[in-house]
Amino acid sequence: MQSKGRTLEHHRRRIDQVLDPEYVADLKEVPLDELRGRRSTCDDLDGELSYYRRLLHARMDLLAFELRRRRGEETRTLIEALPDILADSDDGSASPYTMPKTLPVDPPDVPMQGRRSIDKVLADDFLAHLPEASDDELEAIQLMLTIAEKGVSEQRRSVFEVLEKLNREVARRYTDGIVSVSDILDQ
Repeated sequence: MQSKGRTLEHHRRRIDQVLDPEYVADLKEVPLDELRGRRSTCDDLDGELSYYRRLLHARMDLLAFELRRRRGEETRTLIEALPDILADSDDGSASPYTMPKTLPVDPPDVPMQGRRSIDKVLADDFLAHLPEASDDELEAIQLMLTIAEKGVSEQRRSVFEVLEKLNREVARRYTDGIVSVSDILDQ
């Protein structure tokens, strides 16, 4: 992307580009089409980060169930409880290990393996070895998942802050009459 004589590097990850202060510097000078492109990039990133959070939460929910089962708080096996763990409760109240029945966004096009720390965490096949894992191993995995979820949530909040700045600039242009709705409809 080029704007105002600045180049945002294409070889950097999108998250690094979006979180670079240059991405929202001097927004008044950025052409409207580029502002929209940047908003689209932020929307895509938000969807990807939301998807990663869902994957992490599912693993955290399964692990939490296994830890409760081992403490004697659950009598069902993980397989028996799986539909309840991954589904909404019928009475509308969410249990601590509930995932929504429907996802609000389509799964984003994300690489199956990558160099990001989240890719390493999600590639861990601990679920396949859950019954054999020691309590200490499960606690270490739980900590790893919690740290990864916190990192993804922080990134998502940061992307949202950038998106808000971009949205405010677009709104300012409409409010100030710099851009009109009829200009868009004529395109």
